[in-house]
Amino acid sequence: MVSTLFNPVKTLIPNSASLQCAGRIVFVDDDLDILKAMERMLRSRQVPWNVKYFSSSVEAWGFVQRNCVDLVISDVSMPHMNGLELLRRLRDNPTTRNVAVLIMTGLEDDALERQVLEFGATDLLCKPVRTDLLIARISSSLKLKQAHDQLRQQNERLERMVTERTRQLEDSRTEIVLRLAKAAELQDEETGHHVLRVACYSRIIARALCLPVDFQESLFLAAPLHDLGKLGIPAAILKKPGSLTDEERSIVQGHCKIGERLLSEQCPLFEHWLGRNVTAARVKSEPDVLLRTAREIAATHHEWWNGRGYPRGLAGEAIPLTGRIVAVADVFDALTSPRPYKPAFSLDRSVAIIREGDGTQFDPQVVRAFLDSMDEIEEVYLQLRMPDSNSKPEMAAT
Repeated sequence: MVSTLFNPVKTLIPNSASLQCAGRIVFVDDDLDILKAMERMLRSRQVPWNVKYFSSSVEAWGFVQRNCVDLVISDVSMPHMNGLELLRRLRDNPTTRNVAVLIMTGLEDDALERQVLEFGATDLLCKPVRTDLLIARISSSLKLKQAHDQLRQQNERLERMVTERTRQLEDSRTEIVLRLAKAAELQDEETGHHVLRVACYSRIIARALCLPVDFQESLFLAAPLHDLGKLGIPAAILKKPGSLTDEERSIVQGHCKIGERLLSEQCPLFEHWLGRNVTAARVKSEPDVLLRTAREIAATHHEWWNGRGYPRGLAGEAIPLTGRIVAVADVFDALTSPRPYKPAFSLDRSVAIIREGDGTQFDPQVVRAFLDSMDEIEEVYLQLRMPDSNSKPEMAAT
């Protein structure tokens, strides 16, 4: 069976207002006489279209998959693959789903018409087709296809712009979070990359616990803000080289509630002067995932598994998982870093202290995940340790 019956019709009509939309068209009909009649109709009007004719729907389908086509005009009743099956394939294939489709039929069947349109055909043509109607329907379908293509391309451009802008905003927010965390760190003892190490350790532990990737990333971004509340603690107390008095210790412990408050409070006056209408619902709305996670961590990273921590004496799973993870990461980094009141402990000694806190200070599952990840933990420690830590510490057995 011959597939391509005639050469493409390429004649252009100058200054034709009704047929300005040039397009690539595929005609499909197993009746050779019908195809010849269609070819004569189009040649008689010198249409500005590139047309291919196929008597095999299977070969037509193969051609459309390999070539850029704007419109398929197909008969319904054909062997091997009928017009509805061809239409279904065109719509199911990502590379052809936007091709306009005209279905031709010699049957007067309302159910068939509904089915054709439900399958996604652009229009339905009833045989016999007059030349004027055929030209008008093709022209209309091509213009509609062109409009849809332009709209889709515009939407794709807008989506790319939104994606890029969202990425820029996320990068800016991450940068602000890290700088804010560094500001809180400077208020305390200078510990180099403390907030970054805590963030990395926390993500490693979360990964070992097989937690979702979104959780891991939120934890990584929020963990650096765990000590944000220390901005409200006098530096003289935080940097005191000796032991703290009971009163000073109580003041330092207040940083958890200060950090929670800083990450909870909304700023309606700021938005008002920015020119936004702030409704009561907006003021009371829940913060986004990053702020919510940071608030949990700031409030609970000093709670103990056995309930003897602060500020609220929470115990067990009443402590948010984010707080339980950062508790281990924060203590481990505090142990391995020099502080005004102590030198940096070795990894051996630090790991041993974490082990001792298993089931008392720390969640046993979090401790196990920490110990199972010591190779990654050590790698982060060696890359981000204090500048004056020149010798590689001895590792403890895990």
